[in-house]
Amino acid sequence: MQKPIRLVLFDIDGTLCHTGGAGVKAFAKVFQTEFGAVDGFERLKFAGRTDMSLVREFFGFHQIRATPGNFDRFFDRYVFWLDQIIRQSRTRLCPGVWEFINGLKAVSQPPVLGLLTGNIRLGAEIKLRHFDLWKEFETGAFADDHEERDQIAAIAFERGARLTGESLEPGQALVIGDTPLDIRCARAIGAKVMAVATGGHSLEELRSHKPEWAVADLTAVKSWEVVT
Repeated sequence: MQKPIRLVLFDIDGTLCHTGGAGVKAFAKVFQTEFGAVDGFERLKFAGRTDMSLVREFFGFHQIRATPGNFDRFFDRYVFWLDQIIRQSRTRLCPGVWEFINGLKAVSQPPVLGLLTGNIRLGAEIKLRHFDLWKEFETGAFADDHEERDQIAAIAFERGARLTGESLEPGQALVIGDTPLDIRCARAIGAKVMAVATGGHSLEELRSHKPEWAVADLTAVKSWEVVT
């Protein structure tokens, strides 16, 4: 008999919400004001990436030393600008988010809800507090934990499993994301995957990576159908 899902890990950008480009704008603002770097920004591909890897890549474009001090300098200013810019941006939740989360909380044995994101932790908090969503998640792993998305997934699984109080099997975790990279990192930890076409990838493209579920958005599936 198949065991129920006990841990659900959500990506943020393009999966839970759209911030009107606030994160990208904050990145650009810091590079310009702190490092005088304005060229080559369009070469960065943000979807499914980690904040740490993006900063390292841009440092490389401009021969800026990727030292701990420069990373600290970048992210100290990044969270300041993200907090300012998101308040002035046209933001929106993806369809069905609240209904899906409330549905997960309403099942007879609710799963632990967590985050699996390439955002640094404070960046994730700023974005989700904007939508009053931060309080819904008990755990998570972030770009502060590791630069590689697959390793972030492993950390998120370990932390979430600990909160369930059970010896959790990988197949009892579900990762929900909007990019092929979300699907890949879920596979890296043996988790099931729900791909949602609410980001920059089409439903057909996501289906080609063979997730367990591929949906247009979270209104297309009932929480209890997934986790029980």
